[in-house]
Amino acid sequence: MTLDEIRRTAFAMPLTSPAFPKGPYRFVDREYLIVSYRTDREALAKVVPEPLSFVDPIVNFEFIRMPNSTGFGDYTESGQVIPVVFEGRRGNYTHAMYLNDGPPIYGGRELWGFPKKFAQPSLAVERDALVGTLDYGSVRIATGVMGYKHVALDPAAMAKSMSAPNFLLKIIPHVDGAPRILELVDFRLEDITVKGAWTGPASLQLAHHALAPVADLPVREILSATHILADLTLGLGTVVFDYLSPERPR
Repeated sequence: MTLDEIRRTAFAMPLTSPAFPKGPYRFVDREYLIVSYRTDREALAKVVPEPLSFVDPIVNFEFIRMPNSTGFGDYTESGQVIPVVFEGRRGNYTHAMYLNDGPPIYGGRELWGFPKKFAQPSLAVERDALVGTLDYGSVRIATGVMGYKHVALDPAAMAKSMSAPNFLLKIIPHVDGAPRILELVDFRLEDITVKGAWTGPASLQLAHHALAPVADLPVREILSATHILADLTLGLGTVVFDYLSPERPR
């Protein structure tokens, strides 16, 4: 393979059989259970990276069922997303994600910088409740429950909220172990069609785990819960801050 062929075809590893395809990445019937809760301000301050900041100590714990996703297949994801502020704009910082499928782990980390690790999340209806669980190996570390479709929400308002900026801390190491890429990335959800949205009574239980420290942001008060069914496209990102070149951040 010539130098020109390598430069022209290289997209992801392995070179001759990439672990994930090129986008765009379209999701059909993507289903969310999002439980919003208040946590400790001091705990949140330890994990939100500058130049991001936050106003209230709030965390959104997400369980996401993705049965039909371009290139990634059928999988489920779970994790913690934190409402933040960047340069006066409100958005969301993805703190931790756990999922059960290889290609979206590789692609999520390499393309955008999603903090994804392999685990066993689930989201399903159990009689009159929507139940999300997250297991890391054999250990149950999160359980979220919401009353199934108790109150309908406005789909247009939900689509607007889903189009807010999303921030990631992308870290790619050099061959000597030092960071080669250390960037704050802004990505958006695009072409959003909300097919339904609901709320209801909810609960969230978190357990401590050395390698999946979701309980380091403890639940102090449940604020709300949202169940969403939507089609959307996961857009590619933009670097908004380069930690290795602070004199030229944008």
